[in-house]
Amino acid sequence: MIKKLASYVAEFKKDSVLTPIFAALEVAMETIIPLLMSWIIDRGLGKGDVKYVCITGIVMLIVAFLSLTFGVLGGKYAASASAGFARNLRKGMYYNIQTYSFSNIDKYSTAGLITRLTTDVTNVQNSFQMIIRILVRAPLMLICAMAMSFYINARLALIFLAAIFFLGILLYIIMTKAHPYFMAVFKKYDDLNASVQENLTNIRTVKAYVREDFETNKFFKASKNLYDNFIKAEKIIILNGPIMQFTVYTCILLLSWLGAKMIVAKTMTTGELMSLFTYTTNIMMSLMMLSMIFVMLIMSRSSAERIVEVLDEKSDLANPQKPVVEVKDGSISFNDVDFSYSKDKNNLNLEKINLKIKSGETIGIIGGTGSAKSSLVQLIPRLYDATEGSIEVGGRDVREYDIETLRNEVSMVLQKNVLFSGTIKENLRWGNKEATDEELITACRQAQAEEFILNLPDKYDTYIEQGGTNVSGGQKQRLCIARALLKKPKILILDDSTSAVDTKTDALIRKAFRESIPDTTKIIIAQRISSVQDADKIIVLNDGRIDGYGNHEELLKTNDIYREVYESQVKGADSDESK
Repeated sequence: MIKKLASYVAEFKKDSVLTPIFAALEVAMETIIPLLMSWIIDRGLGKGDVKYVCITGIVMLIVAFLSLTFGVLGGKYAASASAGFARNLRKGMYYNIQTYSFSNIDKYSTAGLITRLTTDVTNVQNSFQMIIRILVRAPLMLICAMAMSFYINARLALIFLAAIFFLGILLYIIMTKAHPYFMAVFKKYDDLNASVQENLTNIRTVKAYVREDFETNKFFKASKNLYDNFIKAEKIIILNGPIMQFTVYTCILLLSWLGAKMIVAKTMTTGELMSLFTYTTNIMMSLMMLSMIFVMLIMSRSSAERIVEVLDEKSDLANPQKPVVEVKDGSISFNDVDFSYSKDKNNLNLEKINLKIKSGETIGIIGGTGSAKSSLVQLIPRLYDATEGSIEVGGRDVREYDIETLRNEVSMVLQKNVLFSGTIKENLRWGNKEATDEELITACRQAQAEEFILNLPDKYDTYIEQGGTNVSGGQKQRLCIARALLKKPKILILDDSTSAVDTKTDALIRKAFRESIPDTTKIIIAQRISSVQDADKIIVLNDGRIDGYGNHEELLKTNDIYREVYESQVKGADSDESK
């Protein structure tokens, strides 16, 4: 884990090396100051030598200035190194997430990934800064102060050794007890972020159903769970302060008592005792810093594990060694395909799918909720891989293609239509970033989106709010269809993408498809029979299996499910007209 994280220091290695060097120089200067102070007391003031006091005082000021300079430089490089490390971590995580397949993404919640990219990285960043600076400074200060203490008076210095041993045992106990609670805390962070994200994303639905109180209570519950786990962890961590204070004051009391006796016995000077008090402070401050680092490491260890988990996650979809980089045509073939999201052969979402679709054909898919319509079409652009069997596009197994090449030739309008914040033009150019204005207009005409775009204040430069909240559902669907058409794909898949448009507009869109992209294979998932009845072939799915396959007239004669859906919709329409 440490090796993995260390690789993300990258171009900030220089700053990471300079930081401990300046920390060591700062410690060296701070170690000299108490010694110079004891000389001023014993050799200068004790003997009335003003010249010695002045010279040593000037040296002391120079040393203090150098200590300050090294401290500033150490802080500067530590901040640069830790901020750069955090930047690289976030970049590495974000880049790796982009490579995930749908099944990889299914393993993590969106809120969990956000927490890892923000809170967890910040924790690791703070720990890294403390490691390269404080974790170098504190032990060095401890060693140097101990060495000077033994140099001044070895008997009194033994007090410090006992204190270090005592603190070491207690800090280890605190660290091992607190770590499990911090692991739980960061999982609760995921729940809290999930509650906030879900509420803010769907705030209109919340208000429409007057569920503000319910959502508020859900948030408070998540926040309370986080609070309770933090309290449990902090109850252990907070013991660090009193233990440290007890140790410091015990050392000072013992030094005062034993030191006073030695001064009376003339085995120790006043200046030496004063310098020992300073070294006591240095040693105890070093121990305090180390305890702070331990606390931070306890917290960041949990965060580091969560970060490395995201960095180590490998997409279960990969390019072959010599990928095919050209899709011949839009023909599609399903050969004994089984599929399971959980990859469990005993829990299949699709079972024994066999299909032959010619290039340029229009295929409709009808089926009830949960019949695996979306699952079927998601296998074509290899958003998921089949559990068993194979899918061929253009005569080649989809696993033989370069993934980017395949997905550029299979344009898919997902069931959930997504527009990004930006202008209409910017959203459309997701389909083809090089598309000209004329191509944008043509695609929008085919998708029946031009009319409402021209009625907008800024037309194609109209700004789309986050999530497309300033356009209707039908308008959003038409823009997504136009975006897909701009890719000029060999296969076009519409996953229930005209559900929010009226039947007339739906018919016009299908007519535009027939006239404008006759050579493109079109797969249309729909709930309305009218949306697919003029298709070359219609697939009827039922519980993950193909229940019927044929054209409209054939299915009316041979398939009970299709006939039942058709009659219910036709009778419903006739009933509405008579009313």
